[in-house]
Amino acid sequence: MKIATDDLSGPEIAGFLDDHVQQMRSLSPPESKHALDLDALRRPEITFWSVRDGDTLVGCGALKQLDAGHAELKSMRTMPTRARTGIASVLLEHIITEARRMGFTRLSLETGTAEFFLPARKLYEKFGFVHCDPFADYRPDPNSTFMTRRL
Repeated sequence: MKIATDDLSGPEIAGFLDDHVQQMRSLSPPESKHALDLDALRRPEITFWSVRDGDTLVGCGALKQLDAGHAELKSMRTMPTRARTGIASVLLEHIITEARRMGFTRLSLETGTAEFFLPARKLYEKFGFVHCDPFADYRPDPNSTFMTRRL
């Protein structure tokens, strides 16, 4: 597998992210959907990575700078046919390493509370994330779980 910074200019990643946003919309009510679309991911405070297995796009993830020491994990997605094969673990380790290299001391995330999101929540716990209060512009939401970890 190869993880590389992606400028989000290619049609393959655009389709992959559109599938992600559509899936999140199908699982969460509109007021609880926090997945970023392609334009939002192109903002300068966001670094985006794609994961490829050979020529096949199999995953992605992003890091959004919230302030000088705090970043948010965004857009973690694994190709559904490759779920639970280790891609997310490799990518999450990469993003944590990059967040440290960039000088962040805290990494936070929002994910869903539905059963669908249980594997993601378990993955984040495995990597040392703990439940926390809403951060940044988030508000309490029964459809959201907030997690954080020190780096």
